[in-house]
Amino acid sequence: MGFRIKTFEEYQQAYQKSVTQPELFWAEIAENFTWKKKWDKVLESDFRKANTKWFSGAQLNITENCIDRYLENQGHKPAIIWEPNNPEEQHREITYKELHHKVSQVGNMLKNNGVKKGDRICIYMPMVPELAISVLACARVGAIHSVVFGGFSAQSIADRIQDAQCELVITADGGFRGTKEVPLKNVIDDALVQCPSVRRVIVLTRSQTPVSMLKGRDVWWEDELKKVESMGNSECPAEPMDAEDELFILYTSGSTGKPKGVVHTCGGYMVYTGYTFANVFQYEPSEVFFCTADIGWITGHSYLVYGALLQGATTLMFEGVPTWPDAGRFWEIVDKHQVNILYTAPTAIRSLMAYGNEPLKGKDLSSLTKLGSVGEPINEEAWNWFSEKIGKGRCPIVDTWWQTETGGIMISPLAGITPTKPSYATLPLPGIQPCLVDENGKEIEGNGVSGNLCIKFPWPGIIRTTYGDHERCRTTYFSTYDNKYFTGDGCLRDEQGYYRITGRVDDVINVSGHRIGTAEVENAINMHADVIESAVVGYPHDIKGQGIYAYVILGTSLHDHELTRKDILQTVTRIIGAIAKPDKIQFVSGLPKTRSGKIMRRILRKVAEGEMDSLGDTSTLLDPSVVDEIKAGAL
Repeated sequence: MGFRIKTFEEYQQAYQKSVTQPELFWAEIAENFTWKKKWDKVLESDFRKANTKWFSGAQLNITENCIDRYLENQGHKPAIIWEPNNPEEQHREITYKELHHKVSQVGNMLKNNGVKKGDRICIYMPMVPELAISVLACARVGAIHSVVFGGFSAQSIADRIQDAQCELVITADGGFRGTKEVPLKNVIDDALVQCPSVRRVIVLTRSQTPVSMLKGRDVWWEDELKKVESMGNSECPAEPMDAEDELFILYTSGSTGKPKGVVHTCGGYMVYTGYTFANVFQYEPSEVFFCTADIGWITGHSYLVYGALLQGATTLMFEGVPTWPDAGRFWEIVDKHQVNILYTAPTAIRSLMAYGNEPLKGKDLSSLTKLGSVGEPINEEAWNWFSEKIGKGRCPIVDTWWQTETGGIMISPLAGITPTKPSYATLPLPGIQPCLVDENGKEIEGNGVSGNLCIKFPWPGIIRTTYGDHERCRTTYFSTYDNKYFTGDGCLRDEQGYYRITGRVDDVINVSGHRIGTAEVENAINMHADVIESAVVGYPHDIKGQGIYAYVILGTSLHDHELTRKDILQTVTRIIGAIAKPDKIQFVSGLPKTRSGKIMRRILRKVAEGEMDSLGDTSTLLDPSVVDEIKAGAL
C-alpha cells in the first residue's frame, strides 16, 4: 500500500489497517521520510496522563525532509512564490536551491547571535518569505519557534514571550495589510518592557518605517546576514533532533484567560503533516498550492510551510488581504500564478460572496483542480458558491476539520476520492478514530446521532504538552472523558457515517476561523476603569461564522454609552488585538446568576441569538427580573 491513496477502496483498506495495526501502518508511512537514525519504538501512549510518544529513539531534522532531499532532482523548482500586499510590487519566487541557501544563512545568523538547540525564539513578522525562512532556520539549528500572528497586541506578545522565556525575537520594522501599515517593531518595543529574558531582537526591513533601535539589543537583519556572508561559510548543518524534541510552540485561546502554548515535536508532526498534505489535497508534483492562512496560525505552519515543503510542493504565500485593492484579489492571484489548489477559510469565502460575481469577471480560474476550506465548519450556501463560481463545478472541495492541538487535518474528504456532501467534513483520515459521547462520557453508537467529538486513539500529530504546564494539557484535553482526547466540538454523524462539526461546546468562540476564549475577552473588558463585570458569548454572524456579544455592567450610570463602547473596544484591542473586539456591546444593570454566583451563559447566548422565547427555566436565578431587562435591551 503506497504513501498516497488513489481510490476510495484504497482509503477503506488503509483506514482498516490503521485501526487494526496502527504501529505497523505509521511505521510504513514514516519510511517515506529521511531519518538520521531509525526509531526503537513506534508508539508509547497513556491518554490518562496525556503522555504520547511517537518514533522514540529516532533522529531527524525536519528541514532536511523539507529542503535537502529535493535539491538533486528539483533544485530549480519554485519552493515559495510570494505575492506582495501591493499588486504593483514585484512578486518573488524562491527555488528549493535558493531556499536551502537562505535557510542556511539565517541558521548561521541565529548561531552568530548565540542561539543554541532548545532555545525559544519568538517570531512576529509580516507575511514575507523571511517569515517562512526564519521558521525553517529555527528548525534547522534545533531552536523552538513560537510564531505570534502580526495582529496581536503588545500585551499578548509579552504574555507569550514570558511563558516560553524566549531569548531572541525576530521581527520587522513594519508590515502591510491592505491599506494599513502595521508598526511591528514599535509593538515589540512595548511588549519587551515586560520581558527581561529577551537579549536580542533581529529586525528585518520591510516598510521603511522609522523605528528605535536599542544599542546592544536590537540589530538589523540585513547587517547580520552580511556578517554571515563575510565569514564565507554558506553551509549550516541540520541539527540532529530526537523525534520527541520540541519543534514549535503555538499559543491558542482556551476557556480560561491565559493562552496555552501548544507543543508539537519533530518526528510525529513531520510524518502526520506530510502524509495528510499528500492525501487530502492529492498533491501532484507540478501543482501550485495556495494556502491563504497567515503563518501565525496552525494552518500556515502545517500546510503553507511544513506539509507543502515536505512533499516538494510549490507553496504560495500572500502578504495582503482578499478585498484589497478590490474583492478580485484572490482570483487575480489564481490567474497570475496558475494556482491549482486553493485552501482558504469560510469567512473569506462568505465575505467575497457578498461582493457578487463582478470581481470574478475577466479572471481565468481554469488552472484550479481542487479547493479546500479550513478554520470552521463551512455552511451549505458558501460551499455551493465556492463549488460553482470558483471551482466551476469541476473541483472537489475538501472541507477539513482539525485543530492547533491535532497538528494536521483529522476529518476530511480526500480530493476527488471521497464523495462529498456540502457542510460535512465527511470521514476520518487513516489513523484517526473519532467517537461521539454524551455528557456522561458514554459512547454513542450507530449513525444518525450527535454528541461531543472525541478521539480515542493517538495519532502522530497529537499535542504533546502545553508549554511549561503539562497538568493544564491533561485537564484541558484528556480529563473530561476517560481515556479520550476531547476536542471541545459538538458533532453530528449522519446515516452514512459522515461527520459534521456543529461548533464549540465550551467557552470558546470561533471568529473567522480563529478560536477566542470568552474568559480572555472578559478579562480584557474588565480592565476598563468603568467596567464592574462583563459576560461574553458567541452568536451567529453572517460573515465571521460567530460574532462576539458582550454584556457589560458599568460602575456609574452617568455615561455617554457610545463613547464608553469605543473605549472598551480600544481596551480589548490593546490587550488582545483587534481580532477579539466585540461586535455588539449591551450595557446591563445585572447578569443572570444562580444563587451560587454562576453566570447562566445559556440565557445570554439565547438572547444574543435572538431566541427570546426559548430561554428555559429562569426560576433558579437569584434575580429573574434581570432577564427581562436584558431581553428588552437586546441589540
